[in-house]
Amino acid sequence: MQYYLNGFRGGDPDLDDAVPGRREYGGFAPLPDKVDVLIAGCGPAGLCLAAQLSRFPEIDVMIVERKPGPMEKGQADGVNTRTMEMFQAFGFGEKVKRESYWVNQTTFWTPDPQNTGHIRRAGRVQDVADDSSEMPHTLINQARIHELFLDVMRKSPRRLEPDYGWSVVDVTVDETTEDHPVTVTLENTGVNAGATRIVRANYVVGCDGARSNVRKAIGGTLHGDAAHQAWGVMDILANTDFPDIRQKCVVASATEGNVLILPREGGYLFRMYVELDKLNPDERVSSRNLTSEHMIAAANRIMRPYTIDVKEVVWWSVYEIGHRMTDRFDDVPEDRKAHRTPRVFTAGDACHTHSPKAGQGMNVSMQDTFNLGWKLAHVFQGRADARLLHSYSAERWLEAKRLVDTDHKWARIMSAPPGASELDGSDMPRVQKQFIENLEFTGGLAVHYMPSALIGADTHQALAQGQVIGRRFHSAPVVRVADAMQMQLGHVAEADGRWRIYAFAGEDPSAIHRLAEWLGSDAASPLVRYTRSDEDIDGLIDLRAVFQQTFDQLAYEEMPALLKPAKGRYGLQDHEKVFCVDHKGAGDIFDMRGIDRAQGCMVVVRPDQYVAHVLPLAGVAELAAFFDGFLRAPAR
Repeated sequence: MQYYLNGFRGGDPDLDDAVPGRREYGGFAPLPDKVDVLIAGCGPAGLCLAAQLSRFPEIDVMIVERKPGPMEKGQADGVNTRTMEMFQAFGFGEKVKRESYWVNQTTFWTPDPQNTGHIRRAGRVQDVADDSSEMPHTLINQARIHELFLDVMRKSPRRLEPDYGWSVVDVTVDETTEDHPVTVTLENTGVNAGATRIVRANYVVGCDGARSNVRKAIGGTLHGDAAHQAWGVMDILANTDFPDIRQKCVVASATEGNVLILPREGGYLFRMYVELDKLNPDERVSSRNLTSEHMIAAANRIMRPYTIDVKEVVWWSVYEIGHRMTDRFDDVPEDRKAHRTPRVFTAGDACHTHSPKAGQGMNVSMQDTFNLGWKLAHVFQGRADARLLHSYSAERWLEAKRLVDTDHKWARIMSAPPGASELDGSDMPRVQKQFIENLEFTGGLAVHYMPSALIGADTHQALAQGQVIGRRFHSAPVVRVADAMQMQLGHVAEADGRWRIYAFAGEDPSAIHRLAEWLGSDAASPLVRYTRSDEDIDGLIDLRAVFQQTFDQLAYEEMPALLKPAKGRYGLQDHEKVFCVDHKGAGDIFDMRGIDRAQGCMVVVRPDQYVAHVLPLAGVAELAAFFDGFLRAPAR
């Protein structure tokens, strides 16, 4: 972590300097008439976007929530490894690691062949494959995740806070103007219930759930089906003789249904997803009047011969499985894309719904807005044309389709009676078999963006076989040369809207010097061409170098000037740009990620941590052409 760049200041280093003229918040503070971005909904998607945009003091953000205050408990709890990598970029990954439950093993229980009325342990699977990520799969209360995002917002230059007690009821777009063309009608849900206010915005993002008014306003419709199966979920404090209660467990009984057990943070709390009644095609789960007592009784039937003695039900809910997604993620019809750019977007449950048992809802929702946030920032800062925003729907719709299709299959395998699934008939339980097949998906690591202006061709993929173009940057251990600090290379990337170029040195040490010289001085260099005159040389594109030698074999004083740039008001030298292989055996990044040792390469990484390109160290013309494809040069 770096701070003091513009002078010493005591206190919390995460607390940014407040911008003058920022908005005041509170029960009696007036709502603004105009904002740059209005976000509807303080769920994971909305808060992730608000936290990312709050890093940019020039963007005026408003986030509204119909509830009277922040969430306190319940709802989602699973944080996959990809989301943990994102949390690291926001600065609270280590805090989540400290507070959460780590899912190390998943255990599978099936009917005992000797006594089918009882269950027995049938197998175990390591939950996170070795070296699939440096981060663990964790379980933690969704409300705590909200709190961590809210903390990022409160410490931002604008000291951003949600406006609670307001719901979006309508959105209209005036295509004849560029000046705050989106009119949002808000309705008060608090002390002045029913009162309305009008706010105009440049952009609106609907993170307002499956019944999204934002989606309805732009003509979006959820399409899909329902499994007509009722499930219950409860967070409980209980005693039990079930031996694997502190492991993630998938339990299938012969005739009573299924249970999914998820231990929670704190050592005592755990969550149970319990299969309940089959629903008629025209029936809603609310008509059954199911309660937590029904769930507890069903769990005890499913888990025989073991019993659960519940001491406290912390939170519970009953739901029915449905798999639906919207036809588009923004307000521009397909036949108008060449003529219009988006002004209204939807994210999270507003555009895709599914079962919670694969643990993907909260994770995919946050990845939606992590994808959108930096693109909005680029447009507001004048770094890119608004056509860049078309890429949000193009990229995330395909990933939502993958999510819904995969979860559809998983939910039906979970609920199928023994012997009724296509995966039955082998020694391994069908659910265990499907779980193993889904490991990359459930870790959030299956996302693969297709070639576009933001994703380069795979012409030089062989230079970095383990950094797949279109997939997330796969971190590995390195040592920072200036201070011999062991660390993960991917952890240098913050959620700050900047691009990264990781230059891996080959056998010719002068190749890094030539690249740095070109990047720092040539008129065609994207650093020279697109960095604004009032920002540091790494203000948009951050160059880092990784060498094959150990730190004690490198002459730091001979490193190129661009890898030791002068920054900030005092022109202080940045000493955190140069890395090398780990000398203590944690792993060689060149071997681990398939980097060509002879030639080296550049790995270009987007602000949302996805690999945009792999190029030779001498491929400066291709590098320039890539950034020229979507960035705009600032006025000089």
